Amino acid sequence: MANLILSTFDWVPEPPRGYVRDLRVRWALEEAGLPYEVRGVPFKERGPDHFAHQPFGQVPWITDGDISLFESGAILMHIASRSDVLMPNNERGRAEVLEWVFAALNSVEMASVPWSILAFSDENRESTAWQKLDGFLQLRLGHMEKVLADREWLAGEFSVADILMADVLRLVDRFDGLEEYPACQDYVLRATARPSFLKARADQIAHFAAAD
Repeated sequence: MANLILSTFDWVPEPPRGYVRDLRVRWALEEAGLPYEVRGVPFKERGPDHFAHQPFGQVPWITDGDISLFESGAILMHIASRSDVLMPNNERGRAEVLEWVFAALNSVEMASVPWSILAFSDENRESTAWQKLDGFLQLRLGHMEKVLADREWLAGEFSVADILMADVLRLVDRFDGLEEYPACQDYVLRATARPSFLKARADQIAHFAAAD
C-alpha cells in the first residue's frame, strides 16, 4: 500500500502556525497509524497544479494512489474509512460519527471562523458586526456545552468527529472564547493532550519554521 501524500504550504506567517488545517489531517493520520509523507507547495505563488488539486487555492489536499481529495472534512472521512480507529465498525456508530462530523463543519465552524477573524483583527466589540457574530457563536457554544457536559467524546469512543470538533473549538479557545463554557474547554484540553495531536502540531510548526 502506497503512502498517503499530504500537501500543504511550504511556509506560512507565524500567527496561523499550529492552526492551518493540514493539522487535522496530520492528527488523523497519526491516530490511525497510517504511513504518509508531507509535500510543501508554494504559499505565495499558487500555480495551475495547485488549483487542479484544490480549486480554491487552499490547503490541504491528499493523494492516495490515483485519488486526490481536498477539504479537510472529506479527507478525514477518507482516512477514517481506511482505519477502524477513527470510525466505529457498526452502522449506528458510523451514523453518529457522521452527524457530528457535519455538525462540527456546518453548525459550529460556520459560527467560529467569522468570529475568530474579527477577534484576530481586534474588531471593536461594540460594533454591530461583532455583536451579531458573537451572539451567533454563543448560541452554538451553549448547545455544545450541554452536549459535552455529560460525555467524554461525541460518539462514544474517540473518533474523527472529535478531531474536527476539537479543532474547531480550539480556535475559539485561542481567543478566550470558551471561558464561560467549561465543558467545551475541558473537551478541547482532553483532545489536545492526546499524543497524536501533540505530534501533529509539533510537526506542522517545524515544517513551516524550516522555511524561515
